[in-house]
This record gives sequence, structure tokens and C-alpha cells, in this order.
Amino acid sequence: MAKVFKKTSGNGGLTLYLGKRDYVDHVSAVDRVDGVVKVDPTDFGDRKAFVQLACAFRYGSEDLDVMGLCFRKDIWFEQIQIYPESSKPQLSAMHETLLKKAGDNSFPFSFEIPNNLPCSVSLQPGPDDKGKACGVDFEVKTYLAKEKNNPDEKVEKKDTARLVIRKIQYAPSQVGAGPKADICKSFMMSDKPVHLEASMEKDLYFHGEAIPIKIKINNESNKTVKKIKVSVDQTTDIVLYSADKYTKAVLCQEFGETVEANGTLDKTLTITPILSENKEKRGLALDGRLKDEDTNLASTTMLRQGVEKEVLGILVSYKIKINLMVAGGGLLGGLTASDVTVELPLNLMHPKPEE
Repeated sequence: MAKVFKKTSGNGGLTLYLGKRDYVDHVSAVDRVDGVVKVDPTDFGDRKAFVQLACAFRYGSEDLDVMGLCFRKDIWFEQIQIYPESSKPQLSAMHETLLKKAGDNSFPFSFEIPNNLPCSVSLQPGPDDKGKACGVDFEVKTYLAKEKNNPDEKVEKKDTARLVIRKIQYAPSQVGAGPKADICKSFMMSDKPVHLEASMEKDLYFHGEAIPIKIKINNESNKTVKKIKVSVDQTTDIVLYSADKYTKAVLCQEFGETVEANGTLDKTLTITPILSENKEKRGLALDGRLKDEDTNLASTTMLRQGVEKEVLGILVSYKIKINLMVAGGGLLGGLTASDVTVELPLNLMHPKPEE
């Protein structure tokens, strides 16, 4: 194993060991979180050691906590008493490695992440925002307490060790057929319509990959297609207390192609929506990050059939809009301008890394 992640509590009595920080959601099931806690019970007194995995929605900055406003809302959590040992998980190869690394007085634990939980997503802070970004995160925490889950018991920071982990999804190995949309639109003062058809080769693209969109225009009207505008919208569904949905454009590109009256156009336009073009946009959904490492636009959320209603947290989707600016000739041309628009769904994800 290349790397072990470890964190020791301030009092030195607890050390948390994990073999990885990214756990893959395969849609049908999620990787198991296997770890080890090493204890030095010298200063435990009558307290026990616990370990918990929590999925939480974080909003606002930590300064709010001083005012007594809760800035973390647990969506799901599970706790296990690790010392004195109450139950032992079935040992995996990961456990064996970590136990060897941690040495004596080490206890293994396992958590199953339910697959109706959201993936790790953070919302991009504005240029002046301080503190941690809003979003969904997963955290493994080991701590000392007298009771497993007593809200009145204060757990000191020095009696806690925590590591943030990520739940991520990779693109499925099978890519489906691409979407296709068409529209036929008639105009005032023109007895014939404009036909627009747009299609893509596949239903999924990787972050940073160029996306070719095949456009077919048949302009039977007496108007001119002045230009083509292509935009990509990210829709973020925040399902918590109430469902909030908001949409932000992550790409807006204009193409100067014109199609005269009774003309046609058959062309492929290429776009690449990327985060570096959207650094200033506050509230844009990004893939969850560990510390200050680089990230990217949030991946499309893939859900198991029938699970949509019960997922809390943040769900992300994308769509591409293709818009034709159509205007008549002559003096009234600008006044009688109109749009012809179609939409295509877009899935943006990361490829599964080579084993």
C-alpha cells in the first residue's frame, strides 16, 4: 500500500488510520470504509473511545458557530464503540495492513456508506467569502466520551481525531447513445419555418473533454439566422429542509455562422465547459475537495432508479442549450428578431482510474 492517512488527537490518546480517502459509489453499492484506531488509555478515566462516520451538509462559515448558529447539519451518521472493544468487523486486507502499521492496542472498524447518500460536493465560495466552503462532506472521527451519543456531553477538541473522506462516482464503463433534439419554428410575416436539429455522439463526456455538437439548420423562412449561441447550464438541487434549485451558466459561446433565407447549414460546433473559466461564480457546484487541492465542476449525480426522492444533500445536472438568433431583413429586421432553441442533457464525469 502506497500511503496511510493518520491523525492523532491533541491528547495523544487516539490515532485514526485510513488506507484511502476516496470511496467510490458504484451506484449499486459503495466502497466500505475500513480503518483502525490505536488507543493509549492512560488518560481515558471512565471514558470510552468511539469512532463515527458522518455525512453532513455544511453551510456558512465557522464564525457563525460562535453565535450559537449550527453550521453543520448531519444528513446521516453511524457510531461504533471501539474501546473497550464491543464488536469486531470481518477483517479485510486493508485492516491487516493498517493493524500492522499501527502496532499494539489497535482496533479495526468498518462502515458501510448507504448508496442513497449524496456524493462529496462543495459550492464555490465568492471572492470575499472566508471559512470552509458550503457543501456535502464525509468525515471519520474518533473521540472520547462517557456515552455513545449524549447531546449534553461536551467532547473536547483535544479528545478528537478526524479525517475528511470523499464519496465519489466515476463514469460507467458503458457509454450510451447521444441525445438528439429538434424543433421547427414558424415566424410572423414568414409563411415557412426554420428547422433546427442538434445531436451528440454519446451521452457522457469527461471533465475537460471537448464536446462536439452536430447542428443541422434548414432555413425555409424569409429571415436570416444571424448567429448561433451555445450555453451549458449547471442545475444544483439542494435537498435539505426544503428543496432549493438554482441554475448557473458555466459556458456561453457565440458562433458567427449565418444562414440566409432558404439556406442550410450542417456543421459540428465544439465546446469545453471548464472550471477555470468560472472561478468568480459564487455557489457553483464543484466536486468535493480535500484541503486546497484543485477540483473541477461537480460531476453529474448518477442515481439508482427510484432513489431520487430519498436522497438528501446536493444533486447536480447539466444541460446544453443551442440558440439561433433569427432576424428579418429591412428596417424592421431588428424589431422582429426571434430565437429558436433546443436543449440537450449532458453528463459530465471522471473516467474510472486504471487499477
